Amino acid sequence: MEGVSMQEFRDVITTRDQLRGVIGEPIERVKKKVLPELDLHCRNFIAHSPFVVISTSDGQGNADVSPKGDPAGFVRILDDNTLVIPDRPGNRRVDGFENILQNPHVGLLFLIPGRNETVRVNGKAMIVQDEVLLRSFSIKGRPPKLALVVKVEEAFFHCSRCMIRSGLWAPDRWPAQDGLASMARVMFDIGKGIDKIEDIEALIHESETDKLN
Repeated sequence: MEGVSMQEFRDVITTRDQLRGVIGEPIERVKKKVLPELDLHCRNFIAHSPFVVISTSDGQGNADVSPKGDPAGFVRILDDNTLVIPDRPGNRRVDGFENILQNPHVGLLFLIPGRNETVRVNGKAMIVQDEVLLRSFSIKGRPPKLALVVKVEEAFFHCSRCMIRSGLWAPDRWPAQDGLASMARVMFDIGKGIDKIEDIEALIHESETDKLN
């Protein structure tokens, strides 16, 4: 299928009626699980989560997905409709922040290692530089420079099937990593050998140790 253009695919679904004709409608219980705010169970799950994936898109609909991680419970719940996510040092691309400046709609996916269910949150976000708030997120005396405040519009639990099928938390089912290049090798090849691979390895090691916060 490599090299096949979108126009060459047959039986492309283009309407909701076509889609629902194949999939069917969700049962009432599934429809009712979507909440307009965080309930006790969603709050507890988020409080135990050390990892969240943030989905954004720009004004033209170009999408981005960005992972964020910190000690469990790093995403703070201010109230049933407000979450705060600290932004730790990274590569300064801030693609998600760039998108939010154009389009505030975000989707969040919270994971807990070993737990097959996930929690999904949809809402609108703003980027804040409130010094008092940022100081409260300090780790080793270092506050984040920015934080993302999300106003929750939808929250719900996602079932475990994808995790079970993937074996994500089952080490005996993890695929072998033979043939996968190191991050240093990937960056070396993308850069066409501009930097020495040993220098790239040193930079990656430094970023993974001294510059986490």
